[in-house]
Amino acid sequence: MFDRLRARFDAGDDRQTVGLFVDGPNVLRDEFDVDLDDLRTAAEDLGRVGVLRLYLDEHATPGLIQAAEARGFEVIVTSGDVDVKLAVDATALAGEDAIDRLAIASRDTDFKPVLEHAGRTGLGTIAIAPGSYGRSDALRNAADEAVTLDE
Repeated sequence: MFDRLRARFDAGDDRQTVGLFVDGPNVLRDEFDVDLDDLRTAAEDLGRVGVLRLYLDEHATPGLIQAAEARGFEVIVTSGDVDVKLAVDATALAGEDAIDRLAIASRDTDFKPVLEHAGRTGLGTIAIAPGSYGRSDALRNAADEAVTLDE
């Protein structure tokens, strides 16, 4: 299925396909003032966006979900641990040959193994921090590239 989708999007665009996975509870905090449009722009700057997912917990407001969907995010709401669901989904996608680069927006070092695994499968990896205050050095060091949204 992904090969067919990829072939459709490959026509005329030679940029690498990026999958962005956003840890909503860790990134969309008042202290960071991160905008959904900034996250989408960061993904677009990295390549052709193939996957754009925002992970939220059950406390997410309907307004946030609606705003994210309006900006093209696939919203995943989980009653369990957001980190676990994001990590499992990102790791699974890394093995499906659907993307060329995996970007994770978070400040949580729990995603270091995901980036390391993706790198071993041949994907380029990017750690996106919500701000210099929210940057994880371990996550940044595990990735091929690092982006800080406030810089």
